[in-house]
Amino acid sequence: MGFKNYFHPASKDAPPQKPAAAVTAPARSKPSGFPSLSSMKFGSKESPVGAAPNNVELSSIPSSTTSQVVKSPARPAYPGGDFRNSSSPQLTDMKADVMANWLYHRQQERMWTHGGWDEGVIMKKARDDYISCPKELLQHRNGFYDSIKKLNVKCALTINTQVIKLFLRNTDMHYVPLDNGLRIQVLPNVNYLPECQKHHFAAFIQEPSMLVVWDDDPNHLLFRAQNVEDQLMKMIWEDDEETEKGSTAVTSKVPSKAPSKMGSRAPSVYVAEVYGSQDGHIEEGLAEAPRKIVLIQPVLTAITLILVIAALGAGWRQVVLEVIVDKGWLRLAFAVVVPLQIWLALFFMQSLAGCVAQIIGPISQMTDNTKFFSGTAPPRIHHETLPHVTIQCPVYKEGLWSVIDPTVKSIKEAISTYEMQGGSANIFINDDGMQLISPEDAQQRREYYEEHNIGWVARPKHNPKPADGEKAFIRPGKFKKASNMNYALYVSARVEDKLAVFQREGVWSQQQERDLYDNALSQVIEEDEGRTWAEGNVRIGDYILLIDSDTRVPSDCFLDAVSEMEASPQVAIIQFSSGVMNVTDTFFERGITFFTNLIYTAIQFAVANGDVAPFVGHNAFLRWSAVQDIAYLGDDGVTEKYWSESTVSEDFDMALRLQTTGYVLRLAAYAGQGFKEGVSLTVYDELARWEKYAYGCNELIFHPMRYWIFRGPFTPLFRRFICSNMPLPSKLTIMAYIGTYYAIGSAWILTVANYLLVGWYNGWLDLYYIDSFKIYFSIVIIFSALGNFALAVLRYRIEERSLFGSLFENLKWVPLLTVFLGGISLHVSQALLSHMFSIDMSWGATAKEASDTSFFEEVPRILKKFKVTFIWCIFMITAMIVLGGVGPLGKLVPYHLHINAFTAIWPLVTIVASHFLLPIVLNPGLMLFTW
Repeated sequence: MGFKNYFHPASKDAPPQKPAAAVTAPARSKPSGFPSLSSMKFGSKESPVGAAPNNVELSSIPSSTTSQVVKSPARPAYPGGDFRNSSSPQLTDMKADVMANWLYHRQQERMWTHGGWDEGVIMKKARDDYISCPKELLQHRNGFYDSIKKLNVKCALTINTQVIKLFLRNTDMHYVPLDNGLRIQVLPNVNYLPECQKHHFAAFIQEPSMLVVWDDDPNHLLFRAQNVEDQLMKMIWEDDEETEKGSTAVTSKVPSKAPSKMGSRAPSVYVAEVYGSQDGHIEEGLAEAPRKIVLIQPVLTAITLILVIAALGAGWRQVVLEVIVDKGWLRLAFAVVVPLQIWLALFFMQSLAGCVAQIIGPISQMTDNTKFFSGTAPPRIHHETLPHVTIQCPVYKEGLWSVIDPTVKSIKEAISTYEMQGGSANIFINDDGMQLISPEDAQQRREYYEEHNIGWVARPKHNPKPADGEKAFIRPGKFKKASNMNYALYVSARVEDKLAVFQREGVWSQQQERDLYDNALSQVIEEDEGRTWAEGNVRIGDYILLIDSDTRVPSDCFLDAVSEMEASPQVAIIQFSSGVMNVTDTFFERGITFFTNLIYTAIQFAVANGDVAPFVGHNAFLRWSAVQDIAYLGDDGVTEKYWSESTVSEDFDMALRLQTTGYVLRLAAYAGQGFKEGVSLTVYDELARWEKYAYGCNELIFHPMRYWIFRGPFTPLFRRFICSNMPLPSKLTIMAYIGTYYAIGSAWILTVANYLLVGWYNGWLDLYYIDSFKIYFSIVIIFSALGNFALAVLRYRIEERSLFGSLFENLKWVPLLTVFLGGISLHVSQALLSHMFSIDMSWGATAKEASDTSFFEEVPRILKKFKVTFIWCIFMITAMIVLGGVGPLGKLVPYHLHINAFTAIWPLVTIVASHFLLPIVLNPGLMLFTW
């Protein structure tokens, strides 16, 4: 319909409607289900205020939760800029007064106020402490000032213009449409503001006729307000043009260059990056047609197997010829290592086939929508009420302002866009550090979460052996992320259980639902006897966006993902490809950034070719009902769990359980690099990441050796994976990926063995044996040369980068990756063997923010962390010198035991040199020689 059709005359005597709706609590279909968060409609005749009742913005906290932490005095809620660093309350007050007066003068200059008694600017100085300009606003009770205080926002202002009065004069609609399918709520009066959709960051008020705009940053308040007014005029003008042309509808237009918000702090009300087409709309109940299955990857897998068989055949041809000549049947014992050879060779041959495909193969599939891949955004659904999305974010001890706050701001921009499109969302933080940090820092986090309407759950510290007066508590798992999320989700499920048993009768208001929720959460906290800390909205919506604490998301991503989920009920996870968010400008972080982007490009190419989509554990939308379908009971037989706590690869376990249940995983690339994730900032963190992955791979396949007699070598998860209905090419691809860790971990062992064998028995070795130098040369040709060239060609063909620019970038990072990948063999093998022999290993949380360090701080740290590596390197260097016949000790070695062959020495030299240089040349803190 046209813009003017959104409005029609309304009776001036019509009484204002109350924010209430008739609600019937649906039965809980699953043990951890919940009443639908969208069951109370907003933006409808029944609920004029446009609030999502079941995901209420909880500003009042259950009294039972406040006793869990000793509160420190309230800290300022910083109006913006550097106020957060101010140590003087008087200085903070002065800055807040100056900012409020400045905004008020700008408001007057733009003629946004007519001097009404309820018009002006309100600024938050500290918790429950606001100022206003003009100061007369404080005198009017239950007016604009009190409503903004209850809304709990940083700053707000009113806009009273003739344009807005004309809009609101003849309408009783509950939303005003804006550009790009966005809309802003309409409220009867300012008293409805505390119940509104806060992430609209604006609301039209019918009585008196005005617009209220708020923001988390006063520096952006004017931009946000001006943009709303500009979009209103634009919509009117475009509607007039369409009407003159006889158009019966206003088509949402995508700006030729939508202003990007990634990396900026601009207000989200004027940002709506649309990655896909808005031409089509999915009608209610209409699922998309089955997507086609691409068979390019199965063909490449078949070629991989042909190459592996051909290579093995060439070796066995030599064995047969030797047996015919000398009748040495003992050589047939080589058959024992054939399975291991196939496993370790799979990735190499697959890379060879993949590189050729990237250069000369088809690429149109990278923009198609297929069973496991979405290269183009789906048609957007067009419903009055969109599904509720919960953003789940596990955190630990990351910095509140340096790490968590930028992530929350990015998420709130996306929530704002989604709510203005008709949806609703809430942030759910699983804070595993809240009960570990100081009471002052914990209180600061609590106040921050309350400020931004964030629901959160925190569990006790790991305390298996409590001291006197303490209670034991176990945080299961080596990597605590899975058990952290399980604990928080179980708290949410128990709250839903209590809400589900309550019968809602007649007209049910938002305040009644809030009171009921507060009571349910209080009961759960009391049942846990002080173990659980929780506040805010911890309910789970239809879909979960799982992110890390250092994530950035596009400002318009929810609707595309929700539309795809709604159209494809068989899809359990949509994994978005990601870019990298750099925290520093060190050469190591930039090198790992390149490597991460390389991996994502390879994944996109493989999945677009028909491979099964991966799940990397973040930047993914999960269907909550699917996660509930694969829930299991913990060891106590009562606690409901969703993520595996017995493996460090909980994401792989989740993906496998979903796929064996019949669900589909999908990789979405239409957001480009709008989703961003952090990478390892130091060589220590990146090395720990590889160790964890290696440990997890061994954990997925093998039991520790001490269990082999009673349980067998292979885990139930691996057996289930082998017997699952997953396509065979995808199984081979996964096995090839896992095999890379064993290939890397065995590199130093096989290279040392090759040094001795080739050095002492060169010419006497069986022809079936391939020495390390030939393997080294093959790796250089395939990965360093062909791989980088193929990557550059692929990025050029898909119009991502220029050919020579991409090729230069690829070659630029070859030295760094050579040293890194060549220097992790010892560490990867340590992780593999630690699990195999039940040796405990643990890893801390990855650093999310840069830390200042110096040369003299790094030296002892390196010696401590890499002392075993340095000892091994020095021993091997000494051994090569001695066996080379050099020096006094070398002269004592018989001549026939000297090893001087280049083909024997070079592979070992590269391994030893890489291990020795890894912690030195890849350590910016050391190489910058800072003091």
